[in-house]
This record gives sequence, C-alpha cells and structure tokens, in this order.
Amino acid sequence: MTRLTRRGALLGGTALTALAACGQKTAVPEAAPVGAETPTPSAPGRMDGTAMAAAIAAGETTSQEQVAAAIARAESVNGQLNAIATETFEQARAEALLPMTGAFAGVPTFIKDLLDWKGTQTLWGSRAFRGNIAAADSPFAEKWRAAGVVSLGKSTSPEMGLTSSTEPLVTGATRNPWDLSRIPGGSSGGAAALVAARVVPFAHASDGGGSIRIPASTCGVFGLKPSRGQLPSREPGAPPPVDISVNHAVTISVRDSINLFRLAQVNDGTFAPLGNLAPLTRRLRIGYAPESVSGSPVAPETRAALDEVAQLCRDLGHDVIDFKPPLDGVEFTDRFLLYWAAGAAAFAQQASAYSGKPIGPDIVEPWTLGLAARAQARQAEMPETVGYLLAFEQQYNAWFDSMDLMLSPVTGSPAVPIGEQAPDGDFDKVMESVLNFAAFTAPMNVSGAASMSVPLSWSPSGLPIGSMFSGKKGDDALLFELALELEAARPWADRLPGVVAS
Repeated sequence: MTRLTRRGALLGGTALTALAACGQKTAVPEAAPVGAETPTPSAPGRMDGTAMAAAIAAGETTSQEQVAAAIARAESVNGQLNAIATETFEQARAEALLPMTGAFAGVPTFIKDLLDWKGTQTLWGSRAFRGNIAAADSPFAEKWRAAGVVSLGKSTSPEMGLTSSTEPLVTGATRNPWDLSRIPGGSSGGAAALVAARVVPFAHASDGGGSIRIPASTCGVFGLKPSRGQLPSREPGAPPPVDISVNHAVTISVRDSINLFRLAQVNDGTFAPLGNLAPLTRRLRIGYAPESVSGSPVAPETRAALDEVAQLCRDLGHDVIDFKPPLDGVEFTDRFLLYWAAGAAAFAQQASAYSGKPIGPDIVEPWTLGLAARAQARQAEMPETVGYLLAFEQQYNAWFDSMDLMLSPVTGSPAVPIGEQAPDGDFDKVMESVLNFAAFTAPMNVSGAASMSVPLSWSPSGLPIGSMFSGKKGDDALLFELALELEAARPWADRLPGVVAS
C-alpha cells in the first residue's frame, strides 16, 4: 500500500517539487451536534445525514436498514452515473451489524478515491494503483470513522484529482445526474453525483483547486471548502511548499456540512471551535465579482444566474457592491498551473515506483503526462513560483478591507459535455476548456480561505449553477450562517435531477 496525497505529489522528492439484516439495533450514538441551525426534518425517504443519525439513535430505524437501502439506491443509478470507483457493499452490510457510536453512527456514505480508508482500495483515479489497499486510515478518515459512518466504497475521481472533470481511464467517465451527457465536475465528481442522485445524504470530498465547489455547483448540491488548517488534511510528514488542498464533504443540507465540519475540526487553538449556528441576522457588505480574473469567458446563463443571486442578497438586506479583484489573473493562473503541473510530475514518478513500470501512457494518463512535461520544461521557475504563491494570502486578504464576503461564479459555465475535458483528448484543447471552466476557484486554495458553492440557480435547460461566496481564512462560520439564511430563503433539497435513486 502506498501512502499518497495531492500534497505528497507536490512534495515529490525531485527537483521539480523543490519545493445481519435482522433488525438488530446499533448502540445509541452520541447525539449529532446540532444547534439552532436544525431545520424541519425531511421526509423519511429523503432524510439528511443528521436526521438519519437521530432516527437510528432513537430506534426508529437501524443502520442495517439504512445501509441496505443506500446500497439498493446505488445499484439503481450507478449503471447510468458510473460514480463508484470501488464498491464495498458486503463489508458495509457486515459493519452495519456492529455496535457503533459517534455523531453519524450507522449513516451510509462514500469516501473519495483520493483518501485512504483502511481495508479499501485507493486507486487515486489511476490505472497504476490497481490493488492498492489502504493499510490504515488517513488522518481525516480517522475522524469520519470515529463519527460512526459506514462507507459503501470509493467515489470516482480523475487521476490524482488533476482536472475539473471526472473521466479517469481506470473507471471511465462519471456522468451528471441532471444530464447524462454532461460532466459532474471534478475532482469530487463521483461524490457530488451520488449525493445529487440521493444515493447517500453526504459524501467525502476534497478541494485543491476547486474540487469541492466545482462538482457541488455542477450537480446542484452544497459544498464548503474549509479554511486551511480547520480540518485534518496533511498526511504525516512535512507540509508541501504551498498547502492548497483540504478535506470536507458535499451535502444536501447545510446542517450536515456544519455537523461534519464540527466533528472533524482540528481544534488546536488556531481557530475557535465551531459553535451552534443559526441563519445569519447581521447584514453583510458583499462584493460582487462576476468576471473571471484571467479574462476567460463567462456563459450568459451563468452571468444571469449570478446577477439574480446578487439581487436575492439585496432583497435579504445585504449591501451588494460591484468588485473587481485587483489581481493580474493571467500571472496568477500561470503560477498556479505551474505548481499544479509539478504535482502531476511527482505523481507520475510515484505511479512508476508503485507499478514498477516506466512513466508512460500505459500507466499515466496523457493529461497528467502533458502537465508533467510543462513542469519539466519550466522547473527553473519553481522557486519563484512558490514565493509568489506564498505571498498571495496577504494580497487576497486585502480584498476584504472594504467588504465582508465576495460573490462570484463557481465555474465559467454550467457543466460541459462529457469528452470535452477527457484526459486522453487533445492536450491544448482540454487545457483551454479546463481554464475557462475552472477559472474562479484557485485563489481561495492558495490563500487558504473559506469558500462555498450554494445551489441557488438552474439554467434554462435545467443544469445547476452554483453561487460561490468566499471570505478570508477563518470565515467558515460566517459562510455557514449565510448558507443557512440562503437555504431558508430559497430551499433546494426537494429539487431533484432526472436520474434520482429510487
């Protein structure tokens, strides 16, 4: 088994990275840590994770029943979605028979294929890592296991999470439940598709350049990228030069995201523990930034949706002001992409070491190889690039001297067609699509800031369009409170895609 993360790839070790289903009840778990944010419970067939955990704890249902129902839901739609990289249904059924404790004891979920879950295959979305069984949980996975969740398997991810679509060659393309001809986003595409199709109420996700927020937007679910350091992200060892990736979840309800955040919070004194939250009552000054900093195009339906969300915020009493980030977006994008490419180069080396085969297209996807080649050609620029990215947090924070939060698109358009960002497509054409589509999310990863995608809009053709609200590092609670207000003002839980689990 190989311990590997996106951070590990960025460290790299080379010059490039200089840088029984008989109704047995489970043990009563600890009460889910809900507070004032608790909404009216949903119908039994559409319970969120918080409601499901409470029902299991009260003896109104069992983990066995909920796990069996979730497996049936997965089987009813995965033939269309292809969102499961590795299924562990039999292990889940056996685990559901055991006594368990924790805030989400007995609740079924999926773990993204970039996170080690003990005893389960971690492919990293790559053909090179077939048979790679995790010998131990990652630090973040330990938190979820302690919370009592039951994993049904691994959700799909692109190879090493390196793109904004989930079409890995090892498992094939994952499809969007709102339109099967479209991508679900990436890199947490499988997680978002499964949650959107109501297979499970929430699923693990991670975000190194938009990978929670992008699929949350394209699949019409809620996704918050935590501030750097709020939740466990690092594997043992030294952090990468620029720590851009975090773990959390995609959910239907905001309160599930809050409760999952609360149980996984590091609480090392850097940030205040997340307390009970309620819909926001104070009014905010929100900077509206609908244009891409790099100058890439924004689709008319995306701009119209965001204009309407800005008006919703005004109607709720918030002060919405026009804002244009003072940033050379072309330089930022180039620096971020070079750092990203260095991670791809290191991953290719690790894939070779694990498989025992030389780096090449039979073990590493063409997209990854193309990124690696870019890093090789510009490795002399890496020290300067790392310095630029490390200095960016201060520059980003200055944006908020005149506002509380920023509102912008999550992506440049609704979900694009399957194949447009395929990892074996023409590299330059795929790059153009990725840069246009994923043009908004990376600044929050580099700065370590809190940011979220809220499912408030749909295109005229019925595709979800998320709205991204971002703050500074540590603004997670403020974003959650705003999300609760927006969820109450414009509920989304009952809006279902065309492919929904029965």
